[in-house]
Amino acid sequence: MNEHTPTTNEPTANESPSNESIAPEQAPTADLAAAARVAGLAPSIHNTQPWRWRVSGSTLQLWAVRERQLSITDPLGRMLTISCGTALHHARIALAAEGWPVVVRRLPDPAQPDLLAETSVGPRTDVTPEAVRLLQTARVRRTDRRPVSDTPVDPVVIEQLRRVSEREGARLHVLRRDDAIELAGAASRAQRVEGMDPDWAEELAYWAGGDRRHGLGVPDSAIPSQPPPTTVPDRDFGPTGTLPIWPGHDREAVYAILYGDEDSALAWLRAGEALSAVWLDAILHGLTVLPLSAAVEVPQTRQALQRMLAGLGEPFLVLRIGVGDADHVGPPHTPRLPADQTIEIVP
Repeated sequence: MNEHTPTTNEPTANESPSNESIAPEQAPTADLAAAARVAGLAPSIHNTQPWRWRVSGSTLQLWAVRERQLSITDPLGRMLTISCGTALHHARIALAAEGWPVVVRRLPDPAQPDLLAETSVGPRTDVTPEAVRLLQTARVRRTDRRPVSDTPVDPVVIEQLRRVSEREGARLHVLRRDDAIELAGAASRAQRVEGMDPDWAEELAYWAGGDRRHGLGVPDSAIPSQPPPTTVPDRDFGPTGTLPIWPGHDREAVYAILYGDEDSALAWLRAGEALSAVWLDAILHGLTVLPLSAAVEVPQTRQALQRMLAGLGEPFLVLRIGVGDADHVGPPHTPRLPADQTIEIVP
């Protein structure tokens, strides 16, 4: 299964062009490698960064790194592939900010399932202000697990985020308040199920806590010092967090399910691209986004999310969307692997 998609300086990607729509052009290796470095800033489950980039000529390949797959939490590789999709979108916007339109071939070779995408550049064009803004936003984006403010989210912006998601090949189902209560129950059940599994607890402990000087995992500085008082619980990373928590709740947050038509590798990859696009657009509108995956990871609670979707599709992630608290400094960025561990340049 593969998908062949063009992307212009404003990185939306749903149309299939004729073969003549983007003529090949040799991109400087430096620009492709720089795009891969920007992709390293993308969010990933437990900050596993499960990707590897290969730069060759005018092509940038994205490979899954199974050694960084969460074998207990994510045995199917769903979250790994979604994480790689966020990195793919980050690479796309980095190339757009240098004036390189791209064609993306997703899952181009059935014989190599770990080759998730090949990105080729077209003729260089003028850079748009939107492309520059998106790149700047990607550089400052971070995951904030603290409560959101009491300011309601503008429904017009939520509708905009739904359109952004659809342009990237996934969809957002915005939950009603009653559904959010059901979601809270599902998330709590998922945490109990995972918490009773010693293998799951061992895997979580391996990836969370400490200073993370090696560049992987979630450091104490990104983990709340106490469980935030929210209706829908975030993942419990353990007692070592040092991120201060202020008074607040999630009463004005909007919860949405990111979903697709099928539970497949291609759909997961597109969901990751949509997550990145929605997150960056939300930041431009003064919002924060917190992905919640526990309820998707446990089969019983995933069924509850499917019921909330009423047969519309397959759930991939839950997103908490809210207005950030301007009175407090954001959390520090999580560490990243050095580029020489994630990028290979082929002469």
